[in-house]
Amino acid sequence: MRLGTAIVLLALGAILAFAVDVAVSGVDLQVVGWILMAVGALGIVLEVAVWGPRQRRVTRTDAYGDPAAGAPVRRSTTEESY
Repeated sequence: MRLGTAIVLLALGAILAFAVDVAVSGVDLQVVGWILMAVGALGIVLEVAVWGPRQRRVTRTDAYGDPAAGAPVRRSTTEESY
């Protein structure tokens, strides 16, 4: 579950728990809303705590010059963490 999905579940659960006043036979919409809010909150916590701290690193190396012609090769390395 991604962060956006968790937020949508949390919002949908809050709407069902607090704003909807409809009686459906066999289903308690307030309980369904509380369950959706719990699942959404758990999804947010998991996304931030478990999958959030991963470091993503991109390394790119560029080479300039023609080593066959005897020209020196200039290398440039770029590291990005996000």
